Amino acid sequence: QVRLVESGGGLVQPGGSLKLSCVVSGINLENYVVGWFRQAPGKEREGVAYSSNYDGRTTYADSVKDRFTISRNNAMNAVFLQMNSLKPEDTAVYYCAATMYLRIGVPVRPGEYDYWGQGTQVTVSS
Repeated sequence: QVRLVESGGGLVQPGGSLKLSCVVSGINLENYVVGWFRQAPGKEREGVAYSSNYDGRTTYADSVKDRFTISRNNAMNAVFLQMNSLKPEDTAVYYCAATMYLRIGVPVRPGEYDYWGQGTQVTVSS
């Protein structure tokens, strides 16, 4: 059984930082692209950061570039999202996801991912 379990969400003031973690079991992350997605109330789920297992590259949505950093620890079978300079518009439920993708690049649409966590709430507010 594949499980992805996120943690690290919470309430933070604008300009603050949070680090999200996603621990994976049931699959070997070395063989999977991993992504972080978010969904705000009334909005569609959107991708924010991706990590390719094929060539090690990371990709970011323009809205989080230079503020968020995705990383993975294959030994721990875990993926992380460091979020700095947080803004109120970053408020959302954040999900990690994984899919097997054996070529250059990363899938960016939620429908292209096979495995999902349950999500963790991030609220940016003063």
